[in-house]
Amino acid sequence: MGGVRGFERRLVGDAGDLPYHQLTVRSLRSAGRSPHTLLDPLRLAAATPQAWRVLGRLRPAAVFSTGGYLAVPLVAAARSRGIPSIVWEGNVAPGRATRAIGRFATRVAVAFPPTAKAFGERAFVTGTPIRSFAGLDRAAARAEVGIGDDDRLLLVFGGSQAVARLTAALEESLAVIVEDWVVIHLAGEAGMEAAAAARDRLPGPLRDRYRPDPFLTDRMAATLVAADLVLGRAGSSTCAEVAAVGVASILVPYPYAHGHQTANAAWLAEHGAAVAVPDAELTGERLRTEVAALRDDVSRERIAAAARRLGRPDAAHDLASALLELADATA
Repeated sequence: MGGVRGFERRLVGDAGDLPYHQLTVRSLRSAGRSPHTLLDPLRLAAATPQAWRVLGRLRPAAVFSTGGYLAVPLVAAARSRGIPSIVWEGNVAPGRATRAIGRFATRVAVAFPPTAKAFGERAFVTGTPIRSFAGLDRAAARAEVGIGDDDRLLLVFGGSQAVARLTAALEESLAVIVEDWVVIHLAGEAGMEAAAAARDRLPGPLRDRYRPDPFLTDRMAATLVAADLVLGRAGSSTCAEVAAVGVASILVPYPYAHGHQTANAAWLAEHGAAVAVPDAELTGERLRTEVAALRDDVSRERIAAAARRLGRPDAAHDLASALLELADATA
């Protein structure tokens, strides 16, 4: 079940074998004032009885929601029908909608331990569901990616799309960084032309050390395992994956969206599990400095080990188990 403009609609539609139940509510609220400021409460009011009717037809044993604005009608309808629910919150600082609807959920799963305080006794820590890294050997992964034994691999990515701030800092510092690092850069389709131009500006012998790619898709897991350092945003999935793999990272949190990523990056940094750099401070010079400091294997391994201690690679299994337990209890 989802909204009218969320990614989940495309995701389920592409799968082809799952029914999609669309609510009138939009999956994401608009920032600032707009006509949607008035329309969203009306859509929300209409979506709650709509969700109630859908749940009446489906008769699920339990409901799972990833929180946010869309969870409000779904979890409210589930409670009114006596259907148990789990809401999952992926950020250190929960959003307003999740805080509100968390009071109606049967249980609240959280990705980060500090978040549990916002929901009291009903909260439990699972981590963030991520891709599986089980059975991936680092030596084999490095061979698959084409990284030599003496090379250090820097993986740069911005989440679901290329990030201008990361790209600009990388391009400015690229000629220096590739002297010590092989750089794999997820530039996105729109960024490939600029990335190719940046590669062409490098001295000939260094060009092979910069490898832009629009998307890694099924190669992403192996590349993360092969990496010595990651530069990326601080979304819940990125934080969870660098911790599960146990790789050092420089996290540059997205500065908007109520500062959720800033809190995520700060929590990892406080535990020595990442280096956090504010978005506004990421210049080419700052990136060169941070990457040069992490060229030292001992310093980098200290961060990687701290990240590994925080990792929860079994989050998806733990969430599924909790959901099935809740469903069995009402059967």
